[in-house]
Amino acid sequence: PLLFSVRSGARVSMPGMMDTILNVGLNDETVEGLALRATPRFAYDSYRRLIQMYASVVLHIDHSEFEFLLDVKKRVAGIQFDHELDVEQLKSLIIDYKKCINKNGKEFPQDVMKQLWTSIEAVFKSWMNERAQKYREINNIGSMWGTAINIQAMVFGNLNDNSATGVCFTRNPSTGENTFFGEYLINAQGEDVVAGIRTPLPVLSNDNNHASQMAMSKQMPDVYNKLIATCKLLEQHFKDMQDIEFTVEDGKLWMLQTRSGKRSATAAIKIAVDLVNEGLITKEEAILRIDPNILDQLLHPVLDPQANNEKFARGLPSSPGAASGRVVFSSKEAEIRGKTEKLLLVRNETSPEDIGGMYAAQGILTVRGGMTSHAAVVARGMGKPCITGAGQIHIDVKNSTMKVGDNIIKEGDTITINGSTGDVYIGTVKTTVPKQSTEFKIFMDWVDQYRNLKVRTNADTPQDAKNALSFNADGIGLCRTEHMFFKPERLVFVRKMILSVNPQERQDELNKLLEFQKEDFIEIFRIMEGLPVTIRLLDPPLHEFLPIKQEEITEFSNLSGISVKEILERLESLVETNPMLGHRGCRLGITSPEIYQMQARAIFEAWIITGGKVQLEIMIPLILGAQELKIIKEYVEVVAHQVSNEMGKQVDYLLGTMIELPRAALQAHEIAKHAEFFSFGTNDLTQATMGISRDDSSKFLKPYIAAEIFANDPFASLDQVGVGELIEIAF
Repeated sequence: PLLFSVRSGARVSMPGMMDTILNVGLNDETVEGLALRATPRFAYDSYRRLIQMYASVVLHIDHSEFEFLLDVKKRVAGIQFDHELDVEQLKSLIIDYKKCINKNGKEFPQDVMKQLWTSIEAVFKSWMNERAQKYREINNIGSMWGTAINIQAMVFGNLNDNSATGVCFTRNPSTGENTFFGEYLINAQGEDVVAGIRTPLPVLSNDNNHASQMAMSKQMPDVYNKLIATCKLLEQHFKDMQDIEFTVEDGKLWMLQTRSGKRSATAAIKIAVDLVNEGLITKEEAILRIDPNILDQLLHPVLDPQANNEKFARGLPSSPGAASGRVVFSSKEAEIRGKTEKLLLVRNETSPEDIGGMYAAQGILTVRGGMTSHAAVVARGMGKPCITGAGQIHIDVKNSTMKVGDNIIKEGDTITINGSTGDVYIGTVKTTVPKQSTEFKIFMDWVDQYRNLKVRTNADTPQDAKNALSFNADGIGLCRTEHMFFKPERLVFVRKMILSVNPQERQDELNKLLEFQKEDFIEIFRIMEGLPVTIRLLDPPLHEFLPIKQEEITEFSNLSGISVKEILERLESLVETNPMLGHRGCRLGITSPEIYQMQARAIFEAWIITGGKVQLEIMIPLILGAQELKIIKEYVEVVAHQVSNEMGKQVDYLLGTMIELPRAALQAHEIAKHAEFFSFGTNDLTQATMGISRDDSSKFLKPYIAAEIFANDPFASLDQVGVGELIEIAF
């Protein structure tokens, strides 16, 4: 009989998110024809696989019902693996499967054309299943792209012991090394490898342990050589590292699918640089292949090699990086708790249904599966650390624990995983700053050669400024001065300044804050010598600095000598219905000019002390019209004149504003008469233009994006139609 696989074929790779059905065309009659072609055991194994997949994908019966029946059959037979079931056991299992389907009010069709068309329909519909939608949401993939359906004649990796199925990468997807990497299973079909329900064997032998003795390179050397040659050809053709699915049917190699492989951030950079050096792509192509968002992953801390935490278990290093978090055994639990806690998702194996929990967790640990299993591939795509195949771990789902020897970890306990080594540790392991690879430095130099846009950084502290310089920033585009006030030793003076009852007391506290701010600016200016530094004067409402909890109020009262009653009265007087549109930004500068005057003095004195070696830019926030800026500019100029006279050096600076209100954008031509530069505060401008609170929008953003009212989160990607038009007007 001619049997088909029905597969999805989306515009971009979405591993495991949509459905596949194998062995379409088998029924009670054609299974006998298949048995004549090979062996009855193979035929009935293929038939039970079809019934199980069809019931799950087309008839929407929970997959676990069939897994339960399969486990019962194996326990009764006293066997461990699916492929150990004999013909009679498989026939009995097929009967049980059909009864299960009937019990659910459904029926498995014997009409093979009905099987085919209902399978096609179900795979199309899987574009909109929950996990596919979640994956697209996470990876910013448009829901209108849709999918194709590929119908392929089946080849069988479960035909006999001279057959196999596997997944390979033409380069290492974790490190980027130019070494072939792959896993396979003898006498198996694709879901056995990808789902991680069996621990696969290596394609290439690299040592003398049992797994390597079973490697394809030793068990099937002719097929292995053909696979290597074909993989090299595919990489040369597509000019990128390939993720390939293959099947060996009775000694003959079949290539099922190839696509550009998911890879870690480290691997992405190394592969891009290596492909340029090998002459396969240009530097420009290498730069365009790297998603800028993944560079953030390279900045995350790594485990300190000097840490001595107790090792709990070890598995396969399937996705690099390190993470600590509380253990959860349920993806749903991870989705709920991951909003407020750092969690590690621990599973026997993951399936596509776990996508939400995997995204919410800091990292993933599985008992079963290999380095090409679902957990590994998806984690690498997300840039999350992952360990698979930690087979010594026993998970007790009922009691929410996992155990290795005498060590027991309960749900909620903290562990640490190192996805670069495969080690699992008890507790939180100390981290350290990562060292950047040679390839990373080469790549960033290429970026500097080709870019035509200068990039300044957000930096509010001297350490931020140092980090920015290490990544070749062209200066500081936003220094948020309020962030300098939140250190505990400074916060007390800010609070006393806000709660002062007379001008002299207020000025005394401002004088103390001036020294703190000047100290920070001196360090920042020395670090950023020769570069521009844009400093925004105080922006948030004053109530953000005040204590809220009763114990904080009591503690501050004891420190300051201000009574709890006075503090509560002042807090009440500062309460605003909508503080983000209230008494903040330049409105503070208008009503309390002494605050901005103190900040200006700290900036100017620091600039002169450091030799005036940065291009100084002072930015006034939340301007809505020219008159506001004119008033503030005048008293900043007075401070500049005073400091210049006192210190014997003329202060050289630019004064501008942040355009973050629609009225300011519309009045930019008038505001520009008093400003020497503009900056666009797109978060506030988006809020005010759309009438959407960025703090509350998460409640309705998902359905808005699903309905394509928004293409993306407007606070993560600029709305070019509405907000963009205001920016264009301001230009």
